[in-house]
Amino acid sequence: MLKRFLVVAVVAAALLGQTAAPPASGSAGKSTSVTGTVLDTKGLEAYIRHLLMWPPSVEVSMTFPTPTGPALLPGFVRVDVSGSLGGKTEEESFFVSADSQTVIRGDVFDVKRNPFQSEIELLKTDDQPFLGVPGAPVKVVEFSDFQCPYCKQESGVVRAQLMQAFPNDVQLFYMDYPIDNIHPFARGAAVMGRCIYAQNNASFWAYHDWIFEHQGEMTAANLREKAFDYAKGDTHLDMAKLTTCAQAQRPRAEVEHSVAIGDALKISATPTLFINGRRMVGTVALEDLKMVVEHEIAWAKAQKKDADCCSVQLALPGMAPAGSGEAK
Repeated sequence: MLKRFLVVAVVAAALLGQTAAPPASGSAGKSTSVTGTVLDTKGLEAYIRHLLMWPPSVEVSMTFPTPTGPALLPGFVRVDVSGSLGGKTEEESFFVSADSQTVIRGDVFDVKRNPFQSEIELLKTDDQPFLGVPGAPVKVVEFSDFQCPYCKQESGVVRAQLMQAFPNDVQLFYMDYPIDNIHPFARGAAVMGRCIYAQNNASFWAYHDWIFEHQGEMTAANLREKAFDYAKGDTHLDMAKLTTCAQAQRPRAEVEHSVAIGDALKISATPTLFINGRRMVGTVALEDLKMVVEHEIAWAKAQKKDADCCSVQLALPGMAPAGSGEAK
């Protein structure tokens, strides 16, 4: 079978030298070796700085190069490069040839795999608040922050309008991604949400709507009191259990687990949505979301049809043609 791949990239001659230096930590400016490939990361950094116009004030870091696999891009290794300045980070992926003479910028796809398979594999939604039909053809995962004004705006679109438009075709999962350095009550709100979800999934979504509605009233100092006052009105919640949970380590670990998944996905802003693995960052209009969902539904149907298209039933002696309902 022919192995095919698509490269969405810019290819350039890097003119990087090879060196026999021992493996290093993978940081820029040192030589790094993996599976017999030796890269001059100092030369690679210089080239990338020129390509992206990153001045010396940008701090550059690189991951260890990782093999792409012989079936995907033979002879190349992947190097993820980050440039940081003023608290902001930009990330790029490069594929470097074994002789260090060619660099590919961008992503490499295997047409036998979903183009978003890497993201799908990282999106672990076990024991996360959800809406919709389990096993629906479209899975929407929302990374959100209860103090983020853009998350409040998008929550109404996704939570109500999108789910109403596709009641049987979309399953929505909520993932916590509090941004602590600018949102002081977000993590506390996330912990309370986890405690409420532990008792009742529907109660979580009611809390989700309530806290976004009252977002402007919340502070790190008054969050706990206001959240408990709210919870007293939910007949599905046991206040004694909620009090114990709010002081426990478990919900904090669950929030941190969600954040770790977001970090692995290199989330840079909230809200961030993944629709069947397809990343959409920031506030997205309902019509744009519907367009993506409809595309994914059509794609799922086409894939199923393609899988079933070529089955052949042979007419054996003594058997009636398919669909005749009787045997000869």
